[in-house]
Amino acid sequence: MAALAPFGGGLGSSGRLCGILPGALAVIGFTLGKTGPERRDHRAMWKLSHGMVRRFEEICREFGGTDCADIAGVNWKDRKAVRNFYRGGPGSSRSNCVRVIRAAVLALHDLVAEYLSGQEEAGSSCSPE
Repeated sequence: MAALAPFGGGLGSSGRLCGILPGALAVIGFTLGKTGPERRDHRAMWKLSHGMVRRFEEICREFGGTDCADIAGVNWKDRKAVRNFYRGGPGSSRSNCVRVIRAAVLALHDLVAEYLSGQEEAGSSCSPE
């Protein structure tokens, strides 16, 4: 988890891509990515990753983009604005972030559940090939 901490604030408090997306992709990679140089990524890793990106774009459509600046609308270099954001003060858009994070986690869950359901029906395993 500590390795993912800098994803907040739009990757290193830059206001760019919302950190929940690379976090979700890290979960997919951790689960289905290769575990050594001689191994291969599971073929489903790319399908699930692409599906997550597409679902995240849908989740963020109402905000006009997938960047933290679009969703939270906070200048992470402005301490007063950041304080207001975390305290939920006037004009705080923290609830936007909570909604996006929740929707992204549910989307990841649904993607993985759909994949596992298909694997059970096909009698396959999740181990990389």
